[in-house]
This record gives sequence, structure tokens and C-alpha cells, in this order.
Amino acid sequence: MSDQFDCKNCKESLSGRKYIQVEDAPHCIPCYDRLYAKTCQECKEIIGHNAKELFYEDRHYHAHCFRCFRCDRSLADEPFTSQGDALVCSDCYCNEFSSKCAACDKIVMPGSRMLEYDGAAWHEDCFTCHGCEKPIGAEAFIPDKNNYYCVPCYEGRVAPQCSHCKKALTKGGVTYKDEVWHKECFVCTGCKAPLAGQPFTSQGDSPYCVKCFSSLYAKKCAGCNTAITGFGDGKYVSFEDRQWHQPCFKCSRCSVSLVGSGFFPDRDQILCTDCNNDD
Repeated sequence: MSDQFDCKNCKESLSGRKYIQVEDAPHCIPCYDRLYAKTCQECKEIIGHNAKELFYEDRHYHAHCFRCFRCDRSLADEPFTSQGDALVCSDCYCNEFSSKCAACDKIVMPGSRMLEYDGAAWHEDCFTCHGCEKPIGAEAFIPDKNNYYCVPCYEGRVAPQCSHCKKALTKGGVTYKDEVWHKECFVCTGCKAPLAGQPFTSQGDSPYCVKCFSSLYAKKCAGCNTAITGFGDGKYVSFEDRQWHQPCFKCSRCSVSLVGSGFFPDRDQILCTDCNNDD
């Protein structure tokens, strides 16, 4: 029976000595450490049988080597992460990699509820409306300069009011004579057709589409008898109480353009110099 008290590896007697069973076979301490003890990932020394050992992702450490790579604090009872082969405590990781709250300037811890917008981050409770100061959370919000508003506060306190319906204008819209309208509210005074994105003109303070303005207010060309609106070939010639589109301002006989040239009125006609001399 004495052979059972011999070291399985070196065969030395274990009588009166400490030993460790491995798969029911006794091993002396030196043999056990040499054959089975792990190597510390940090210091590269053997983790002896009587040393406290910590294990993380297939790596083994002495308890005193299981420390933050940056601040050297023990990680035995602390949350941590890894960067390659190095262990880093949560504080050091957050200081280097986590965002800071734009409101309170404190770290936004990984995994915590947060909001991100335009390159900045906030704790959920710190992202508040500049008007009512309540957390916006997952609700819609509207930025205005460096402030953020919930929709009710923005519409009630900041947004310009439509000149027609007097309701808040929160996006898009039309500006005309230093006043703003919703696109759907900016319509022709005559036919009520939407004017946003369309050519229009005005009579006094009232906007009109080209068709309504032409029929109501535009002067008629003495040449083609259509409205002179100022759109398209908008330049025109005026003489006494008559007006012409520039392309229509031509000799009544030979049709040569009279724009920039001398001309002679002859009752209802206008004549170029040559035609006038023929008379």
C-alpha cells in the first residue's frame, strides 16, 4: 500500500508531506506546480497551488496581478473590460472612450440610457426642454440655435406664426414682405391657387398668380394686346400712355425693332426713321 503515497510523477514518498490529488493520483507540490499550475498572463510566473488565482477569457492571473492596466487598481471586485491583452477598469475606460454628457459634463456610462444628437450625448434625464425643463426622452424635439424644445413649447414660445392661419410654422414655409406663411396658406388673392414655388406678383400687399394679375391689373401691350406682367420677356417700352413688350416694339410698316432706336409716332402707328422718311 505504500506505493499509493508516492508521487505519481517523481515517485518520491509523500509520507508526511503535502500532496494534491489529480485524477485520483497523488502529486507532490513541486510536481503539481510544474505540471498543472497555470502561468499568470500579467507577470508570466507560475501561479502556485497556494496562490489565489483569477480567470478571465482563457487567461489566468495571480490575484495581485489582476489589476487595471492604466490606474493599477485591483479588479478583483470591480467592473472592467479589456483592450487587447490589457485589463482596464470601467472608470479608466469611460474616461478615455465614453462620451460626456453635454448638460452635466459627467461620463455617460456604457449601457446606460442616453440620447445622441448632432455629435453630442446626454444622459436621458439631462436632455430636457429649454422651455418647460422636462426630460424630452424619446419624444420629438426641435433644435433652435443651441437649445432644444419639446414640440408644444417650440410651437407656443419660439416658432413664428403663419400670417394667414396664425398657427405655428415649424418647418418649411414661405417668406414674403418680412412675414411668413405655411406653404398651403400662401395662395393667390384672386383664385386661391397655391403660390409656393410658382411665379407671382403683388398688387399693394396682396399676392396674385400671373393669370389673375394679368386679368385684373396688368397693362395691355399696344402691339400684341396681351398683358404686360413683368414675367418671361419682362422688359417693356413705355411711350406716352402706351406700353409694348420689347419684342413687340417695332415699326408698324417694316417690322424692324425700334428698341434703342429713334422712332416717330404717326397717330396709332410708330415708324422707324426710314419708313417715316418715305412719307
